[in-house]
Amino acid sequence: MSNYKAHIMICSGTSCKASESENILEAFREEIEGHDGKFKVLKTGCFGFCAQGPIVKIYPDNVYYVKVKPEDVKEIVEKHLIKGEKVERLLYEDPKDRVKLVVHDEMEFYQKQYRIALRNCGFINPENIEEYIAFSGYEALGKVLTEMTPQDVVKIVKDSGLRGRGGGGFLTGLKWELAMKSPGTEKYIICNADEGDPGAFMDRSILEGDPHSVLEAMAIGGYAIGANKGIFYIRAEYPLAIERLKIAIRQAENEGLLGKNIFNSGFDFTIEIKLGAGAFVCGEETALIHSMEGLRGEPTKKPPFPSESGYKGMPTSVNNVETYANICPIILKGSKWFSSIGAENSKGTKVFALAGKVNNVGLVEVPMGTTLREIIFEIGGGITDGKKFKAVQTGGPSGGVITEADLDTPIDYESLKAIGSMMGSGGMIVMDEDNDMVEIAKFYLDFTQDESCGKCTPCRIGTKRMYEILERLTNLEGDMDDLQKLKDLGNMIKDTALCGLGQTAPNPVLSTMRYFPQEYEAYAKREKTKSYRIDAEKCIGCTACIRVCPVNCITGKVKEAHIIDESACIACGACFTACKFGAIIKP
Repeated sequence: MSNYKAHIMICSGTSCKASESENILEAFREEIEGHDGKFKVLKTGCFGFCAQGPIVKIYPDNVYYVKVKPEDVKEIVEKHLIKGEKVERLLYEDPKDRVKLVVHDEMEFYQKQYRIALRNCGFINPENIEEYIAFSGYEALGKVLTEMTPQDVVKIVKDSGLRGRGGGGFLTGLKWELAMKSPGTEKYIICNADEGDPGAFMDRSILEGDPHSVLEAMAIGGYAIGANKGIFYIRAEYPLAIERLKIAIRQAENEGLLGKNIFNSGFDFTIEIKLGAGAFVCGEETALIHSMEGLRGEPTKKPPFPSESGYKGMPTSVNNVETYANICPIILKGSKWFSSIGAENSKGTKVFALAGKVNNVGLVEVPMGTTLREIIFEIGGGITDGKKFKAVQTGGPSGGVITEADLDTPIDYESLKAIGSMMGSGGMIVMDEDNDMVEIAKFYLDFTQDESCGKCTPCRIGTKRMYEILERLTNLEGDMDDLQKLKDLGNMIKDTALCGLGQTAPNPVLSTMRYFPQEYEAYAKREKTKSYRIDAEKCIGCTACIRVCPVNCITGKVKEAHIIDESACIACGACFTACKFGAIIKP
């Protein structure tokens, strides 16, 4: 790195690529031509601060430019790289005190984060194995194969307290121990990359930004349980992650870090990729295994657990991407180091995809035990447009809403369960005062009933009936009896569905009914209006609402009060957002 005066690091994760980061990268390469190799352009994984992308970081100056466009490149090169002057207009501005911040360490978004799983994302080129190796890459695998027995590996992971980051929170070391002790002529270790929660993008970002960390951890897990074959199950909708995984596997094989006799230890390990079709239920490990075997993606009753009889009937360990991303640091730094981070029964850190009505949308990695208030109002920068916080949904479609009364709850597996939600894979969607909680519950239930595999009656039929009741209510065709039916159905499904996904499907409905009963009652009593209305005294006839209405239900002349056809209004809220005069009345 000392051969260059500066490195230009450009985010090339999916979000920034969609905002022309590839064009920015090419523009930098063209602009620095003729500067005698003083500067080097590098693609990196996700920096995490997705709301500010595309992001360009100048190293070693540590200057952080946000919302960069291809036309900004020439100015950055001429002003910053050549003259040593910062481009002020592209620096991040703190929304609270309106101060321009130069380095990312000064930003509130990063100050409370502690990156373990995301340690290399935004720092190395994910398509270059040499950069991964330069930052302790494959040292953990070397240590395991040359200095440790499988029992040693299992013990250090057990002692660390690492729990599965995919939802259930089962102890990773115990899962490996069960697979290690299970007799079998052949064993398998699987990476579950079938991230399916709406709004979740943690696993995808790790694979796009640091794929080798997961490959190395899978090889370590394979050695621990006695498996010579690893399988990546990843949804086909993640083309960039798949491409970088293929590159990483090929590079590791070329370097002898995957394949035969790794580190001359006698241990053989190979990895293959299997693509999933994006079925939500295939995030459940037994459904995932069936899908890999070419069968319908349906769960089976446990026991037997996959550690006894999994892929092809052989002992199998299934862990998700983020879980694997923690393994190598644990091996290199020790179980005491990892267990010193986090809460009593939830060790280490957790990655969250922070989204919704929050200023700083992006990937967040914090120690377990950090409160929801810290994440939303400090790291997240508070609610957009100065609105009032209403609720946050954690755990995706399987979780529940958390209100202001519980914002000081520490984030760990048990604490979230105690208030009616769950950790899940790490989706965190923030809602403000404008969100209709019945519509939110209906959105999630629409997703889960559509994604039900159909194997068990409670999930297949029960979620459909719950959704029909919600439709009746929101169409102002329901009554108070429907509220009791919703509760009864939800509790019945929780008690009788076959798998964890079915058992948790009613959570969004039950939790919103618990915390926002008045909103359900307003629908049941048919007091809720379905459409937006216009206050004629406040409307100045600017036509802003007419221009954004997707169903053309607003009429009116310039400088005259407009009217909404309430029978045609779909309550999308586009007019409410567009109006600058407070003339739109919410339903």
